[in-house]
Parts: sequence; structure tokens; C-alpha cells
Amino acid sequence: MEKLIITAALTGGGTIPTQSPYIPITPEEIAEEARRAAEAGAAIVHIHPRDPKEGFPSSDIEVYVEICARINELTDAVICTSTGVSRFLTPAQRIAIVTAVEPELASLSLGTVIGTRDGLAKRYRDVDYKFSWEKEFLLSYRSGLFANTVSDIELFYERMLNHGTKPEIEIFDVGWLSVLRHLLDTKGETPLPIWVQFCLGIFGEYPAKVEYFPHLKQMADNMIGKDNYKYSVIGVGYPNQFHMATMAIMIGGHVRVGLEDNLLIERGVLAKSNAEQVEKVVRLARELGREIASPEETRQMLKLKGRDKVKL
Repeated sequence: MEKLIITAALTGGGTIPTQSPYIPITPEEIAEEARRAAEAGAAIVHIHPRDPKEGFPSSDIEVYVEICARINELTDAVICTSTGVSRFLTPAQRIAIVTAVEPELASLSLGTVIGTRDGLAKRYRDVDYKFSWEKEFLLSYRSGLFANTVSDIELFYERMLNHGTKPEIEIFDVGWLSVLRHLLDTKGETPLPIWVQFCLGIFGEYPAKVEYFPHLKQMADNMIGKDNYKYSVIGVGYPNQFHMATMAIMIGGHVRVGLEDNLLIERGVLAKSNAEQVEKVVRLARELGREIASPEETRQMLKLKGRDKVKL
């Protein structure tokens, strides 16, 4: 099997700081988490910006650029910027980082997501939140959408290709593969390999179950051609993260871990860093006979443009 690409999703936009003191918030904290994750074995770091003072998902492009610049100074890891920063932002705010930085990778979700954080809201009902916005943030999920229209998706896709940024195609459910097929059929030649991130375990979307994944993989093989793409797998929550990671290691896929997707290192125990989760995947991979890809090897495997062509 080819070497294993590990992505570390450092902070995300769906968790609240009250859940864990280890969620990085400031540009300095996020960059330091990137350094530690890369040293542990992550070839890609997936980033979201947060407001440095209040910790909520931010649309401040200056903060976002600062995070990218700090990471670029500390590590040679591939930077993957999120265009799914927050459901409260406009498409123009979400895609702005691609124009500003022209990163090697940027995430592109191919559908609309519903959601609920009712369980978390109930769990933290009687606690003191760290920030005043957190309670309402959790309660608002059930009445909102993370909307991605066809127009938005096409705009993001074209903008990424125009800036030399490879889209990281995020697939939350089987039907999203038909949107990918639409892009491939209508938007001209796409540089291969396509890089697909299967995001499993989100409320209302494809379950993070090892026994279900072969169906999703077979659909992807049929719809986009098994030789045309490489894929990584996310399992949201614990133990999903490590169950899906182990499966991907065994069958030739790649892996994403990190505090965006799961805050635990084992049942009931908070991960103290993204690096701790990366280290666990590295141990699993070595036990199962997979070598770990470096950032430069990852650039070659995914045919990325290289960090020297990023505007930092």
C-alpha cells in the first residue's frame, strides 16, 4: 500500500471552548498545534479561524491569513483552509481565504447539512459557559442549515482551480457523489487525482460505521472511477474517529483526526492536543504495516502545486 497521509483538523467551528480547555483559539495556539501535529506525523493541517478573544468561528480574513502565515513559518505541512468556516457566514466570506492565500488545499463541501447540538446543550445545561455566545450557539443548530447551493459549490470549485488550489472534496453522504459527478462533467478537466474526504458520523448524514463504508466506497468507485481519486476518512466523535481510522489504514485509504472531529483520546479522557491523536494513528499504522507520508511525499501523491506557490 502507498504511504499513509494523516490530516490533523486542529480546531473546527462546531465545538465550543467549554467542552475542552485544549481547543486552540488564537492564531498562536492554532499554529503551535499545527507544529506539534506535524512533528507527530501529520502531513496536512486543516484549519479554521476563531476570534482570538471570544473563541467563536470568525470571518476575519486578517486573522485567517495570520494563522496560515504562522503555520507556514513553523512547519512544512500542507495547509488545507476550510471554506466551511461557519454556517453564519456568506459564501463570499467563506471563499475569501482562497483568493487571499491561494493555499495548496481547500475544503469543498458538496451539499447542505442539517444539525442539532441538543445533546450537548442538555449536558452543559447547568454549567457555567466559558463565553456568553456558547449556549445560544448550541441551541441554534436545530433551526439552522449549513447551506451549500449548487451556485455556491460551482463558484468555490472554479475559484479554487483558478488559484491553483486543489479542492478537498468533502462527502457527507452518498448523494453528494452525484454533485461531484456534475462538477466533473460540467467544469472541464480536473487535475487528478481527485482528493476526497469522506466525512462520516455527522447528524443526518452517512453513519461512521465500518460495516457501511464499503457501500459508500463502491459508489464512489462507480461514479468517479476508482483510479481517479484518493480518499481520506473522518469518523466524528469517539470511538468513531479511531474505528474509521483503523479501517482506512487497513484497506488503503488515508486518515483525518483532530480536535475538530473528536475531543477524546480514549473513552472519558480529553485529548490534550491534536498531536496526541496523530501519535495514536501513527502507532496503529505501524502495527498494521503502513508507513507514514511526509508533507513532501503527500504533495507528490496528491500532485499539489507546492508551498512556494502559496501567497504567504
